[in-house]
Amino acid sequence: ASVGPDISQAEIEAMDAAGVRGVRFNFVKRLVDRVPTDSLEEIVAKIAPLGWHVVIYFEAEDLPELYDFFSAIPTDVVVDHMGRPDVTKDPDGPEFGLFLRFMRENPNVWTKVSCPERLSVSGPKVLDGEQHAYTDVVPFARRVVEEFPDRVLWGTDWPHPNLKDHMPDDGLLVDYIPQIATTAELQQRLLVDNPTRLYWPEGV
Repeated sequence: ASVGPDISQAEIEAMDAAGVRGVRFNFVKRLVDRVPTDSLEEIVAKIAPLGWHVVIYFEAEDLPELYDFFSAIPTDVVVDHMGRPDVTKDPDGPEFGLFLRFMRENPNVWTKVSCPERLSVSGPKVLDGEQHAYTDVVPFARRVVEEFPDRVLWGTDWPHPNLKDHMPDDGLLVDYIPQIATTAELQQRLLVDNPTRLYWPEGV
């Protein structure tokens, strides 16, 4: 859910009863105006007692500035789309290396290895039956899945809001999964075990 700092505890508890389990903070400058971090801290203080998590959406170039704030969030944190790495750069380079360090240093941080259609530069796109799509994103996502197999999540991002390039075939997006989670065990964690632990921990 996207909420403001003025939301009441009663409203949050009503959302919790309806099944909401997290809030989302958007730091992508081309989409939103930056909200002061003290306002976001107020929201975190309200949701933490309920066991909710915080989803953060940002671009790789902004991680150095936001690193300390993100690291101080006391709840589970879920990064959207691996922090939007620049996939024209080396996955072993310093920019993506900072994101990997962020995950290593903060065991409460998870990430979605989703939305290759938003990150890919060279494609190919998941259209017209393409079976080996978004190959420029694969090294980044596979690296994260293999290093943090218990803290990765996946989804199609349907209905693909704000996507201006092409509308991906969601069925082919599912076919993309074995490129980044290359074994049955990794796929089980990515698609079943991890989301169950995050969203429905009471059932684990």
